[in-house]
Amino acid sequence: MSRYIMRLDDACPRHNRDNWQRMEELLNAYGVRPLVGIIPDCRDQQMEQYPEDENFWDRARAWQSRGWAMALHGYQHVYVTRDGGINPVHLRSEFAGLPLEKQKEKISAGMEILTAQGIKPVAFIAPSHTFDLNTLAALKECTDIRSISDTIANAPYSKYGFTFIPQQSGRVRELNFYCVTFCYHPNVMGEEDFIQLEGFLRVHEGEFVPYPRGQAKRREDVRDKLLRRGYFLMRDVRRKLSGK
Repeated sequence: MSRYIMRLDDACPRHNRDNWQRMEELLNAYGVRPLVGIIPDCRDQQMEQYPEDENFWDRARAWQSRGWAMALHGYQHVYVTRDGGINPVHLRSEFAGLPLEKQKEKISAGMEILTAQGIKPVAFIAPSHTFDLNTLAALKECTDIRSISDTIANAPYSKYGFTFIPQQSGRVRELNFYCVTFCYHPNVMGEEDFIQLEGFLRVHEGEFVPYPRGQAKRREDVRDKLLRRGYFLMRDVRRKLSGK
């Protein structure tokens, strides 16, 4: 039986308030404590469609006090390179491909904002899942974060001095992995997304666990490497077929 983790991306003062409220109520009803990726200084133009919530940081602190795990979700959520880094889910990044000093500036600035708001992130989430070894070095130098929510694997593993908690799907579904993270973007969820999610939560109530804390002792194994290789091979084929 898999252990499920819920991850919510793109929390920031400009957000779809109705959808986030609905998600919060749904997860509370089933006792699910997610990992929430907060964008410290969101400059993503797609978020401009949402009115600013003056109470956002109060809400984020309330999530944290309720046992929800907080994550540093980049800095401004603006892509500046076409580099996929060491986890090339997409060929765009806020971090991958940038010099170490530039990445340190971004991560330090993001941490300063979250710290000032009383938010204590336990993990890092790169926008579009893309980061490189300089990102990890910057996190080591500028933060206490040693956990990354990303990569394809069967279970959490330790590498480069970090614990990687695998993230394999953008929607709930049964997958044959020991640990599965579902990544949702509440801002853009539709009615069918909520219906499917609630149905899965009803069937799998009690199988969701909080975001793991501490260092994983396990190293990545052959199965992890084969899963990752197969996943990125399929993505490359799809990119070529779509012409992107």
